Amino acid sequence: MTLARTGRLDAFGTTIFAEMSALAVATGSVNLGQGFPDTDGPAEVLESAVAAIRDGRGNQYPPGPGIPELRQAVADHQRHWYGMEFDADAEVLVTVGATEAIAAALLGLTEPGDEVVVFEPYYDSYAACIALAGVQHRSVTLRPDAGRWSFDPDELAAAITSRTRLILLNTPHNPTGTVFTRAELQVVADLAVEHDLIVVTDEVYEHLIFDGEHIPLATIAGMADRTVTISSAGKTFSVTGWKVGWVCARPRLLHRIRQVKQFLTYVGSGPFQYAVVTGLQLPRQYFADIADRLRSQRDLLVDGLAGLGYDVLRPQATYFATVDLGRDAEAWCRALPVQAGVVAIPSKVFYDSDIDRYARFAFCKRPDVLAEALLRLEKVAR
Repeated sequence: MTLARTGRLDAFGTTIFAEMSALAVATGSVNLGQGFPDTDGPAEVLESAVAAIRDGRGNQYPPGPGIPELRQAVADHQRHWYGMEFDADAEVLVTVGATEAIAAALLGLTEPGDEVVVFEPYYDSYAACIALAGVQHRSVTLRPDAGRWSFDPDELAAAITSRTRLILLNTPHNPTGTVFTRAELQVVADLAVEHDLIVVTDEVYEHLIFDGEHIPLATIAGMADRTVTISSAGKTFSVTGWKVGWVCARPRLLHRIRQVKQFLTYVGSGPFQYAVVTGLQLPRQYFADIADRLRSQRDLLVDGLAGLGYDVLRPQATYFATVDLGRDAEAWCRALPVQAGVVAIPSKVFYDSDIDRYARFAFCKRPDVLAEALLRLEKVAR
């Protein structure tokens, strides 16, 4: 058998997260690389999953679009938090995490030869999903500016060509932790309307904000009919292994995404879908409490790193903080587990540009774990 000379994913290899997590195990390191909490989510949500399994709900194939209860809970969530109206039957689709939702959106809404605009640094699956769709991506770089990360509107405008089909936007943003402002979103919206573009938004960190406000792009004038809004339960409820995500979009867009999704996983996460209904119905205080807890963990890590002499960019949201090393961050991160027993991710893997000065640390860990990591990092303090 002769294989094709090239494959669409030949350039990607093993993800950096798998590589660095394996290195963490091999060296006994504190793993601040991969973004998953080391504590479980709220007890009532966990018990809801157990009850669903015991009661036989979701142990077999759930409905293709997701269970009706979850689709309605998602629609209610969007109305409650943002004033957005979605028909639970025609405009909400449950997916196997946000990653599948993004893949299905890119595969369903683009054609080979199209272009997608992304903001770099970007989560590594974006480029892989774009490549699977047989389209090209053009990057617009976020840069530190007055204590947060932002983009140049002229660079975004220049990245759009006659072949551009959609913009892929992540806010709150991984890995920088920035929260796009209303003015920044307006720039995106104006260009989308001007060039008749679709915008796919990854909003999985929507409730993990410490400074600023999450504004869904779909709430900006002119964007409701051209925005695909994606989120998930994993980050909000500290259940990243459950892989329950969702898409909200107008029927003409959702139809094409659903066409693709049915041939990717068809369905998944049956009992967990019922548990996420419970999560989305928790009182507002839960959402405030989880953000407050993560804020304190952010401050513990960021202040500790700054005290060791590192130039840390304090994130407004998410699980992650970025350190500006001002030098070869990839080599530094690969040596760090052996030298100090700590794992971080070189942000170079999130860029198309030749930028290799940043390292990403995850602070979604218990305070004692973060304190131990800081103690170990004293060995390589600046």
